[in-house]
Amino acid sequence: MQRRLSTRQALESILSKVNPCDSDGDNIDLQPDSDSELSELSSDEETVPQPKKNPRLSTDGTDTAKDGTVWREEQVGEHLHFTPIEAYTGDGEPTDKARSSISSRLQSFFCFISLEMLHSIQEWTVQHAQQTEHDDWFMGLPELMAFVAIVILRGLTKVPALGDCWSANLGNPQIIRTMSRDRFKGIMRHLRFDDRSTRSDRAKTDKFAAISNVWGSFVTNCITSYNPGRHIIVDEQLFPSKTCCRFLQYVATKPDKFGIKFWVAYDLKSKYICNVLPYLGKDPSGERLSENVVMRLMEPFLDKGRNVTTDNFFTSLSLSQQLLSRKTTILGSVNKTRREIPQSARQTDRDEFTTQVFSTTGATLTVYAPKRKKTVYILSSMHSMVHTENSTKRKPNTVALYNTTKSGVDVIDQMMQEYTVRRGTRRWPVAVFYNMVDMAALNAHVLYQACTGRQERRVDFLAKLASELAHSHVDAKKAQKEELLRQQPSTPAPGKRATSQVKHQCKNNHATVRCVDCYRYTCGKCRREIPWQCQDCE
Repeated sequence: MQRRLSTRQALESILSKVNPCDSDGDNIDLQPDSDSELSELSSDEETVPQPKKNPRLSTDGTDTAKDGTVWREEQVGEHLHFTPIEAYTGDGEPTDKARSSISSRLQSFFCFISLEMLHSIQEWTVQHAQQTEHDDWFMGLPELMAFVAIVILRGLTKVPALGDCWSANLGNPQIIRTMSRDRFKGIMRHLRFDDRSTRSDRAKTDKFAAISNVWGSFVTNCITSYNPGRHIIVDEQLFPSKTCCRFLQYVATKPDKFGIKFWVAYDLKSKYICNVLPYLGKDPSGERLSENVVMRLMEPFLDKGRNVTTDNFFTSLSLSQQLLSRKTTILGSVNKTRREIPQSARQTDRDEFTTQVFSTTGATLTVYAPKRKKTVYILSSMHSMVHTENSTKRKPNTVALYNTTKSGVDVIDQMMQEYTVRRGTRRWPVAVFYNMVDMAALNAHVLYQACTGRQERRVDFLAKLASELAHSHVDAKKAQKEELLRQQPSTPAPGKRATSQVKHQCKNNHATVRCVDCYRYTCGKCRREIPWQCQDCE
């Protein structure tokens, strides 16, 4: 029969068999609290492991984070120990310069892609074509504007291939009327945005050299054409592309895995793109990327009392302090692994719909559990009091405002993708140009509605904008065609017959008489019958 041991005898037996070299250096403490407790335990009972204790606040209600930040736990619904800065009260509106110059869709588009930018693109495109193809190759500014119009129309007309835009069944009549397919392909083949002969020298210090000048002008125009409202959203944009460039990014969580990354600042209410930066790789200066990006994007809009909303990639306490020194607040989600998060806020097993509030100098931290074992951390420097909603979820006001402001990013992404001009290309400057046209068209729509007071669907705005862009080129083509028709002889040479140039009721009939209005040779089937009239009714 197996011998039954008491609890003390079992512990002594275990300790005698333990090898100290098997531990990680910590002392093994298996001593019982008292002999009386051991005597009360039965040898048949199993020892239940004690749950890990959660970190607790000190006696004065403070908690020190790993980086030394001292947090104080606050009661929900009570005023905190700091006063927020005076908030910006104005709504987003166009600048005086933009408002005075905009009365049409084309003028609003020129506020972002200006005539000077188009002249630059025209110059370098013609230069490249003459160096690689023909010395007499030329493209005028109206033709370049018509090219941009077709690029915009292709975003409205979804067809399987480029050639289908000019097909009889799937083609867009406006595209067919504007430019031929081969001419469009020729311009696209030679499209350039900088001086190719000096690019190698500039690329040593600027990875964006192939389009840097045009892109810089576009960003400056975005900043100077609109005054954003109080809430600005900072987020990343991955423009889908698989072109070969040194700063192509792979993001597994995005629908399109590969692309060129941009950091973008939006106005919450109008969805206007206020500022944008390309991500060109690791910063050689060694500065923290997230803080550097937010400060550069917000630089034109600081010192006004605005608020910036960020996600957990950007949000940090040090960024909050930098912005607060420039009279700007922050509202953003925080990663719980950051060193500035207090230890008592890191516990994950919380009751559903519970809220915990911490405060430090110039900032509050809201810890909210929307469900068990899921916790949301919101850092804010704009709230002097955190209170919960009178609902089942008891959501804090900081979380509710963050959800409202951050949802604007999803709306902007949908707007950009719905009528995007993006198409497959092997050259990354062309991909950047596509993104620039998308952003310019979106901002032009916002600016046009704000300056004229007219509400218009975006798809209608884009179609009419394309028509205005192509108007000069189409009129010039029409006038040139009429001039050629005028120059042809009124009747063919003796013994010759011309081919009908109308072909409404025929295919290749012959004709000897021209139309008196358009000067085209017209056969008998395509001729309009004129009724018999007297001289008084002429």
